[in-house]
Amino acid sequence: MTTASISLTKVCDLSDAELIARSLGGGTDHFEELVHRYQRPITGYIYRMLGDFESSLDVTQEVFIKVYNSLNKYSSDYKFSTWLYRIAHNAAIDHIRRNSISAQSIETENDEGSFELQLESKAPNPEQERERSEWRKQIESVVRCLPPAYRDLIILRHSHDLSYDEIKDITGLPLGTVKNRLFRAREMMRELFVKRGFDGI
Repeated sequence: MTTASISLTKVCDLSDAELIARSLGGGTDHFEELVHRYQRPITGYIYRMLGDFESSLDVTQEVFIKVYNSLNKYSSDYKFSTWLYRIAHNAAIDHIRRNSISAQSIETENDEGSFELQLESKAPNPEQERERSEWRKQIESVVRCLPPAYRDLIILRHSHDLSYDEIKDITGLPLGTVKNRLFRAREMMRELFVKRGFDGI
């Protein structure tokens, strides 16, 4: 095994906090490892917000440039991933505003209700897999119809499995507002599904 491969293995084994510390000390390989770890999920998150692949790549690049330039401002009070998603969230919202996509105001609602997105099933047969694929496409299509502020929360909650507290930290919204908006977003999705003929939602 070469010295380079030993070094690479060690870089891959480091925690996010260790990579950040070494990046601040001038270790370019260490920041590249952070990019490697998070580039795909961040690109996926931004793509679901924007609905345009080329734009999502451009915004992702902007995100990691901002992260690199702001790394000394990172506080270990937050998980690195939460801080990173907050930068991605802000970058996606900025892109939406720059491109005049309507970011509608949100009315508050109570947070009762239990509508959940069911995307997974165990050991599907080919027919179930086809139905699941079609259902996923329907869900993604409906999510794209939501106003950006609603869409963002649904993606963070259901596509990235983040907790309400993590979403609060990423978006900067009060916890009650996060819950209220998620409730309203699910109700909007339910209404859209009914309009499309899915009455059992």
